Amino acid sequence: MVYDVTMPLLQVRNLKTYFPVKRGLLKSTVGYVKAVDGVSFQINDGETLGLVGESGCGKSTVGRAILRLVPATEGSVTFDGQDVLVANRDQMRKLRRQMQIIFQDPVGSLNPRMTVGNIIGEPIKVHRLASGSELPDRVATLLKKVGLQPDHARRYPHEFSGGQRQRIGIARALALEPRFIVADEPISALDVSIQSQVLNLLNDLQDEFKLSFLFIAHNLAVVEHFCDRVAVMYLGRIVELADRETIYRNPLHPYTKALLSAAPTPDPHRRKQRIMLAGEVPSPIELFADADKAKVTGDERAAVPVGAEEEGITVIRRADLLDRPPLVEVEPGHYVSRKVPA
Repeated sequence: MVYDVTMPLLQVRNLKTYFPVKRGLLKSTVGYVKAVDGVSFQINDGETLGLVGESGCGKSTVGRAILRLVPATEGSVTFDGQDVLVANRDQMRKLRRQMQIIFQDPVGSLNPRMTVGNIIGEPIKVHRLASGSELPDRVATLLKKVGLQPDHARRYPHEFSGGQRQRIGIARALALEPRFIVADEPISALDVSIQSQVLNLLNDLQDEFKLSFLFIAHNLAVVEHFCDRVAVMYLGRIVELADRETIYRNPLHPYTKALLSAAPTPDPHRRKQRIMLAGEVPSPIELFADADKAKVTGDERAAVPVGAEEEGITVIRRADLLDRPPLVEVEPGHYVSRKVPA
């Protein structure tokens, strides 16, 4: 697949999302949760970018901030040449048609009081894309596209399995014929036997509708199968960004190496170098305060198992990962967070 890299469909620059921490009777702001702390990337037309990292690293917040489901503190998000973060109400209404989301939880993302037909048909009615007898026909077509039956439109979400509910969520995301979809861990809540079916469905829909995806996940095997490029996040920032083959063949950042080391391999005879992250994930509240650095370092000294290095296990202390320099291009298309030599 060939992409027009001169004009990306989505361009994110220095995106930050801070949530204030309030305490006391007067609810004074005592700090900030730096959920997203300066993220930049672009997605080309028809491309899938995988965003991976541990729970709590800010992946989902990035996706929601792009769609303005949560407020961005700073930065810019440009979709097809238009700045999303400064768009007014009418402009956002038009952008909603082009940018959609598939949520992680197939249960909580569907209104239990609405039939499947109403869930899928509601955005179509709101944007006045169909009405009258045309609306149920359009809903039926969408249901068939995602592998369900037209008569399922009369049922309620609780009558379906988890995989079927996620298919309903996918149909709702497709209802407005978008160009870009944020897939926020769309298969993590599903059985392993169903995950591959949903992934293959998304792959087929991407080819049919020429979709672009921001695919948020923590399963590296899934990302390798589905994504064209991969961005690795740690504590609110991207620490490595490259095409899929480069990331899995030649990871350069210590955190990326640790993530790949933790991924299971289907070959029981293949031995992987074990890399251990020592210590707990530090709090994103005032992350770089001196007191927090000292606390993280102290915790990690106690967390390193005795004899780990003698057993061939490479230990990476989280305190050594707190300093996250800007991304540097080390080879064409391969960016790593590292200091530039003076």
